[in-house]
Amino acid sequence: MLPAETAFGLAPLVIGFPLLAMLVNLLLGQRLGQQLAGWVASAAVGLAFLVSVLQFIALQAVPEGTTLELADWISVGSLQIPWAFKLDSLSVTMMLMVTGVSTLIHVYAIGYMRADVRFQGDPSRYRRFFVYFSLFVTSMMVLVAGDSFLTMFVGWEGVGLCSYLLIGFWYEKGAGGIGNAVAGRKAFVVNRIGDLGFLIAMFLAFWHFGSLRFEQVFEQAEAMGPAAAGAATAITLALLVGATGKSAQLPLFVWLPDAMAGPTPVSALIHAATMVTAGIYMIARNAVLFELAPISSGAVALVGAATALFAASIAVAQFDIKRLLAYSTISQLGFMIAAVGIGGYVAGMFHLVTHAFFKALLFLSAGSVIQGIEHGQHRSQGQEHIDPNDMRAMGGLRSRMPVTFAVYLIGGLALSGIPPLAGFFSKDEILTDAWQTHPVVFGLLSVAGALTAFYTGRQLWMVFAGQPRSQAAALARESPPIMLVPLLGLAGLSLAGGLINFPGLHPLGSFLRSSLEHAHLTEFDPAVAGLSTGLALLAFGTASWAYGRRPLTKEQPEPAGGGLWIALHRKWWVDELYSRLIVQPFVRLAGFLAEQIDGRFWHDWVHDTLLARGFRQTAGWLALGFDLQVIDGAGNGLGQLTRQAALRLRALQTGYVRNYAISFTVGLVLMVGYLLLR
Repeated sequence: MLPAETAFGLAPLVIGFPLLAMLVNLLLGQRLGQQLAGWVASAAVGLAFLVSVLQFIALQAVPEGTTLELADWISVGSLQIPWAFKLDSLSVTMMLMVTGVSTLIHVYAIGYMRADVRFQGDPSRYRRFFVYFSLFVTSMMVLVAGDSFLTMFVGWEGVGLCSYLLIGFWYEKGAGGIGNAVAGRKAFVVNRIGDLGFLIAMFLAFWHFGSLRFEQVFEQAEAMGPAAAGAATAITLALLVGATGKSAQLPLFVWLPDAMAGPTPVSALIHAATMVTAGIYMIARNAVLFELAPISSGAVALVGAATALFAASIAVAQFDIKRLLAYSTISQLGFMIAAVGIGGYVAGMFHLVTHAFFKALLFLSAGSVIQGIEHGQHRSQGQEHIDPNDMRAMGGLRSRMPVTFAVYLIGGLALSGIPPLAGFFSKDEILTDAWQTHPVVFGLLSVAGALTAFYTGRQLWMVFAGQPRSQAAALARESPPIMLVPLLGLAGLSLAGGLINFPGLHPLGSFLRSSLEHAHLTEFDPAVAGLSTGLALLAFGTASWAYGRRPLTKEQPEPAGGGLWIALHRKWWVDELYSRLIVQPFVRLAGFLAEQIDGRFWHDWVHDTLLARGFRQTAGWLALGFDLQVIDGAGNGLGQLTRQAALRLRALQTGYVRNYAISFTVGLVLMVGYLLLR
């Protein structure tokens, strides 16, 4: 076994391996070929996972961890920031989760993208996809391993850039040929709003504490105690803005459903293992500051609980298989945000890990369903044109895709919080914390949990039960083994993931306490568990009764109706509200700036009138007045003067030698006389 110091020294490889894979595929990908490009990226992330395991083992010997300084980075006055890794139980937990789940997603993507580029007719993008994928994991590793706000921000911006590239990967697809491009741009712009909050938090931290390194900031804040409450509140409220953007919470959640425009492996990576978990990790990392700011913690808890319920209600009425899962992700992120807001840092991190297992499983299984439908559509020779994401065109896939159905069922039950799957234990821990500390949060999360079970049951019935509602569904086929093996692995983790922090043992809680000083271990509460399980089973049964009691038809697949269902289907008109409050004012402002300020003021008056006319008048004066009269006058006057002088001197030029001799003699006499008399 490696010594702890040696293992810690290998930590930079969690960034180095994915970065190397990106460079290899970028520079040598054409020589390697399509087949190897995916395996190079997958192997690199797998090696990063092994390095993360070594860090976990090293922490068993050195629980407090270490800070590994690699190089000097920024040294400006009192601002001293090295390029350094913070290796503790919190960062290593994220490393294990990100690299482990990402490895399975990468392997799945080898098969998925091979079919996807074939369906889209552009095989050249296969290599580009894995270049972006490797950069995504690299950026996430920088985010979780950095020992300062600034290093975290580098990774924070990196995953934002990669999300833009991957969401808009098929940029020419969508309405008007720009739908996916618009989705990528929407994600990029909305996240920049959250990033502004992160930047403000960094400025405030440096202003109040004179440093951006986590350890130095936290030590000073704890030393100041209540005196630091005001600064901590300002910093943490700004951090909350950053978290709402990156982790898709109210009101900055609108980008995540549209992120479904990217290929399914991208959706799984964003929703399960990387980008959206950054906000929860950032709050947990700054637990010291949040503990000094109860106002901020309360705001975090309420934002999370409200988001969980709001997003779950929207998911109830969605028909797009991936969009439903997207709103489910927003809701589950709300559970995690609420957990860290009420001080349940262990519960929040526990649910973050288990959610990565079953949500990656659900997204990848949804991708399997979508490709099965696309295959069926191709086999039908284009006789029927349907949206392969539309659940109204599915049905009966249980017999056509039995493995996908089995793993989807496991993921759905885990998401619903049905024991003994992973989601039950992590969700119950959050609810128990809320029951003990914040009844309002408990109530909101309980209703959100019931809605989760309902829309999960609805989805299972619409996709897999009954008879096929389209020819594509009738002709669908099971995915190839390279896509199914990662699904089986994730299904196993969704089944056994509860052991990570099993009640009474709390291995994750004990592991995290060295990093999260304020963390507490929540004991199992049978009453809370019974209530949440009962609500989930009731909701699941209601969905089965509503969608399984009679065959659904393609024309009218929705048995429910009324104004409430319309509101849910229209997502509470959030898109319209977003368009009216943000998009339209921005367009009007941009139009005003373009037409009035740029067009009429700058171009017409400043450019054409002030600058152009002034330039022409100045040029005319310089040409006619200064050039002709001054420059030419001076030149002509000098010529005339020279001519007149030459005429005068010409009289001295007689051509007689005697005259020159006399002149020479007179000059010589004058010179001698001058020398004698001076």
